[in-house]
This record gives sequence, C-alpha cells and structure tokens, in this order.
Amino acid sequence: MKFRVEREALGEAVAWVARALPARPVIPVLSGLLVEAAGAGLTLSCFDYEVSARVVVPAEVAEPGTALVPGRLLAEITRSLPPREVEFSSASDMVHMSCGSAEFELVSLPVEEYPGLPEPPAPSGTVDGGALAAAAAQVVPAASRDDTLPMLTGVCVDVDGRAMTLAATDRYRLAVRTVDWTPAVPGLRAAALVPARTLADVARTMGAGTPVTVAFNGPEADDSRPGSSAQAEPRPADGMISFEGGGRRLTARLIGGDFIRYRSRFPAEFGCRAELPAEPFMAAVRRVSLVAERASPVRLTFGRDEVVIEAHTDGRARAAEAVRAAFTGAEPVISFNPNYLLDGLAAAAVCGAAVRQQAGHGDADPEPGRIRLEFTSPAKPALITWAGYDGDLAGEATVDEADPQDAPGAAGHENGDGPASDGTGADPDEADSGPTAADGTPTFRYLVVPLRSPAAPGATRA
Repeated sequence: MKFRVEREALGEAVAWVARALPARPVIPVLSGLLVEAAGAGLTLSCFDYEVSARVVVPAEVAEPGTALVPGRLLAEITRSLPPREVEFSSASDMVHMSCGSAEFELVSLPVEEYPGLPEPPAPSGTVDGGALAAAAAQVVPAASRDDTLPMLTGVCVDVDGRAMTLAATDRYRLAVRTVDWTPAVPGLRAAALVPARTLADVARTMGAGTPVTVAFNGPEADDSRPGSSAQAEPRPADGMISFEGGGRRLTARLIGGDFIRYRSRFPAEFGCRAELPAEPFMAAVRRVSLVAERASPVRLTFGRDEVVIEAHTDGRARAAEAVRAAFTGAEPVISFNPNYLLDGLAAAAVCGAAVRQQAGHGDADPEPGRIRLEFTSPAKPALITWAGYDGDLAGEATVDEADPQDAPGAAGHENGDGPASDGTGADPDEADSGPTAADGTPTFRYLVVPLRSPAAPGATRA
C-alpha cells in the first residue's frame, strides 16, 4: 500500500471516524481504524458491532492495499501534522507515515481478524443535510443520559409521507421538530429509535444542500396497510439505521422498544401566553442563572409590558433583570430549571435562523425575533415555540382558558406533572406565527415541566 493525501482532508476524515471508535473495545482489533487505498481514493472506516463509520477522501494511490492501524493514535498524529501532504506506505506489519520532516511508524493490527462492515438497509428516503443537522441540534439535548432507561436515550425518527419528525424526551422536557423529506416509497409511514449520540455525530458533519440518505428496515407490509392502527402509530423498526451523504456513512444499531406517543403530550390550549424578544430574553436568562444553584430555578414574573427574570442562592447572591414582553393570562409567575429553559430557547431560535436563511437574509443584520411561551399554571407543562420575526411586541393574542385535566403528570418529577392531549397552543392562522408543518403545528415545539420556586428575597419589579 502506498498513497499520498492532503493533510486537512485526512485530518477531518480520521477525526470523524475516530469518534465512532469504542472507548473500551471488547477485543483489541476493534480499536483499529481500517485504511483502504484503491483507485477511487482512500477509505477510512471502523466498526464495533454497534456503530460503524466510513468516509471516502481523494488520494493519489500508487499501490492499492489495506492496513489496520491504532485509531486513536492515528487521530492524535494527524491532528498534530503540519499543513503539507501526507505520504503512507506499508511493509510487512508496519505502516510508515511522513509529512514534511515528521515521520511515524505504526504497528499494524491483524486485518484478517477485523469484522466486515455492515451493509446498510434499503434507502427509506433522503433529507437535506442542513435541515437534519438543525433538527438534531434542537432535539438531541432533550434526550436522557440515563442508560437505565434506554428508550429515553434515543431520538424517535418518525416519517409520515413527506414529513420527518424527530422527538426526544427525558421526562421533564419534550422536544419535537418536523422537517421535509423525500421518501423512497410514496406515503411511507415508519419510525426508528436512534441513539441520540449517533444523531448528534451525523449532525456535526452534514451541511446544507447535501442530500442525506436515511436507510432502515420499515414496517412489515401488513403493518403499513391503509386503515390499520399501525399506520397511525408505527412500531419502531429494529436492526440498523444508516445515514449517508457527502462521502460519509454512519450506521448504528437501533434501540428496541416503543417510544412514547409524543403527539398526545401537547395540551390543546393554554391559559397564558407571552411573546418575548429572542436575543435579549436569552441573554438575560443566561446572566441571571449564573447565581442559581444546581437545583434552583429561575423565576419569570410577567407584568403588562415586561417580564422580570430572577434567581437567587440562599444567603449568597441574587440576580434580577427585566425584559420587554407582551403577556396575556391570569397566572403571571412561572419558574424553570435554567438549563432546561435555555436549551428550549436556543432550540427555538434555530427556527428563526432557518427562516432567515431561506429568505436569503443570512448575512444581513438580524431582525428582532420573538419567542412564544405558553402555559396554564405554574405547575403545568409550558410550551416554547418560535413566534416569528417582528420587532413589535404589542400584538397580544387572546388565549382561551385551558382545562387543567389536559396535562397529565410525568413520572419521576418532584411536581408530579410532566409533558402532557393533542394540539399546539399556537394559532397557525395568525399572521405573525412561526414556521408550521403541513398539519398546522409549529415545526418546532418544546414542552418543559416548570419548577416550583420559593419566594425570592427582596421585592420584584412586576
């Protein structure tokens, strides 16, 4: 084997593949990165029986061949190389690398013991890489990190015709994002529960304009027939899922089990609505939350034309800041875990960036954007969505009172209430509404359980 490759292309490819290497391989060869040089270029790959990564990069191949080298060591070496071409050659059980005056020799691992990479299932459809990356960035933070409940550590990829919906929850918040996609079979109805980390890794490398092919085993023919109950709530697929685009392919084993019926968790109506300037509100929450202890909430107190954000640490610090807001409703006070709140606000703002980019204003000065917060009481789940681009916060919409039975509790939360009946809480017919899906619901919805807040020392400005 002998080839020459650009250092930058090699470094990016090796770093991406190395992320899929197992931290504690069950057998030594699984720590290796497979290097294959052929006429079409250089292929780098790895596989640990759960996740596989494969990338193809251009290279000048003088002698085709294959070698298995220590993956993490190769990643560290390529990261430190100067910006020059890298030359590889192999002889016997050694791989020689040179870049400028730097030279390395790596001992090859036994290629014959390395498992063959899995072949992806038949394509299920394609989605724009930028849309998938944005959706993953919005939804993945809501997935649980508790491995004792594997279902909650995944992201449900739910496809219905020309819509793909990503949903994730950790029982205290529920994030849902819908994007357009092109199914391989018209009218496809299927779902797959993907490890959140896998989806995050895919999102890091897929760019706008790059079509990403998604492949997984869909439902059996009998399960997808029109009129069947499986058509409304498909059973999650099993086996492997594959994401391929831009010369890169990542496959992972799907998580077994049924995901929650997330659509039914959104209340149909809310008793209170607030519209807030996106950037000033997020910045104020970040500043105020600096004094909040790990289990301490930030409290929002709404007045006629402002909201006061407060947090405090018993006996040590207190912070408060006011931001303009338009509010209607009978419950002016609600509190949240600051990290959960900031995750929801940041995810909603991604919708605003996408709207600007689609409108061709990505490089222009940003217009004032608005985030909508809806809730019924300080103990019932609240909904965060993107309201649109309009600097005027004067337009106050009438919000009907909600039935308190619309929001059943989520298991495991100290308040006894969790993401709860179908609906959105947003009026899709309003001129200032944010982007909506084909069914009229916002393309992004973030439902979060409030925290009950003790009274803060000092008077508020509400």
